[in-house]
Amino acid sequence: MSIDVYFNFNGNCREAVEYYAEVFGTDKPHIMTFGQAPPNPDYTVPEQMKHLVMHARLNIYGSNVMFSDTFPDMNFIVGNNISLSLVIKDMDAIKSIFHKLKEGGTVGMELQETFWSKCYGQLTDKFGIGWQLNYDSGEMNK
Repeated sequence: MSIDVYFNFNGNCREAVEYYAEVFGTDKPHIMTFGQAPPNPDYTVPEQMKHLVMHARLNIYGSNVMFSDTFPDMNFIVGNNISLSLVIKDMDAIKSIFHKLKEGGTVGMELQETFWSKCYGQLTDKFGIGWQLNYDSGEMNK
């Protein structure tokens, strides 16, 4: 188990992840755009978002560093665009940690099933630290 860093960008994520891949000499990043995500009947991706990065990941000296662009209506603040991502294979632990961290904090997305995880949620804890908790069923890295 590890805690990984997650960087958010305001429309320039592709440039940033390709830059960091070059700087750190990593493999070329796999970049998934918002337009490549499976359709969601409850939310249509705006046309201007389809080319932006939904998720990219680099392994930098043994650490996973993940990247994403934010939606225009999200509160993007330089300096607050970093969160910690906990990806583990213990659903009960994810639920317990999430509920403890949300005490006095602000939930951005309640724990729920997504197309990439059986259980994912995000929040900012009472100290202002952003967290993403993600259940790893073993399918995420395929």
